[in-house]
Amino acid sequence: MKIIKQNKYHNTKVIYNGIKFDSIKERNRFLILEAAQKKGFISELELQKKFELQESFYDNDGKKQRAIHYIADFFYYDNKLKCYVAEDVKSKITQKDKVYRLKSKIFMYQYPNIKFKEVL
Repeated sequence: MKIIKQNKYHNTKVIYNGIKFDSIKERNRFLILEAAQKKGFISELELQKKFELQESFYDNDGKKQRAIHYIADFFYYDNKLKCYVAEDVKSKITQKDKVYRLKSKIFMYQYPNIKFKEVL
């Protein structure tokens, strides 16, 4: 594990097996999910999966507005629950971020068939 540096939320970014994680907590959650996949509890594990919340559009002035995306830390199929799960690893500080709160609510509305899980 290679430690990169702390960010504005005081998380320590790390590289583990060539994968960059925003925090040690996120890397630790990956290890748990990786083990769960090896045991067959989950499948199709993906990291940093991007979901479109709103497509790009042209505003009244003809200026193109970029699409809005939500990026889940982890995405997988839960073999016991028989559904897809999007997970986001959060600290107490990042959990309160207004943009994150808004995007997570829009995500849950736009993708009702995907279970949203916040890992604290």
